[in-house]
Amino acid sequence: MNRYERAWLIFAVLMVAAFLGIIAYFNFAAGLKPPHDVEVIDPLRVSQDPRFSQPRVEEVEPGKRYNIYMVARMWSYYPREIQVPRGAEVRFYITSPDVQHGFQVVGTNVQANVIPGYVTVIDARFEKPGEYLIVCNEYCGRGHHFMRAKLRVTEGY
Repeated sequence: MNRYERAWLIFAVLMVAAFLGIIAYFNFAAGLKPPHDVEVIDPLRVSQDPRFSQPRVEEVEPGKRYNIYMVARMWSYYPREIQVPRGAEVRFYITSPDVQHGFQVVGTNVQANVIPGYVTVIDARFEKPGEYLIVCNEYCGRGHHFMRAKLRVTEGY
């Protein structure tokens, strides 16, 4: 074996060992692990789940807290229009029965992946009144560019 080949082979083995060492450190020593409290849902039974059979905005505390149950499905979101008052705490519960989708409220920092088999939970607060476009930022097929919804933030309760 040529000495340059041997040097590159040793370098590659050391790099793999370093990467595995980093993973082991963060997994065991630092205690960082994948989330274990993620809720799973059968994608074939989304329409039978009481939270997602009727996608809706649910007022938990009048004018202050809202739960929004959404379904991201090729090529649309349900509900298509959402209205909440300015400053309210909003918790989105989103799932998908078909393929992976993105969820982004344009002009804000609200963004997440919606993966079939899981319930994505996002907490947000919208301080600026107006209309916000909700788009899918994960390619989900031919009609992907039609996938949108509207979030209307009103001045008050």
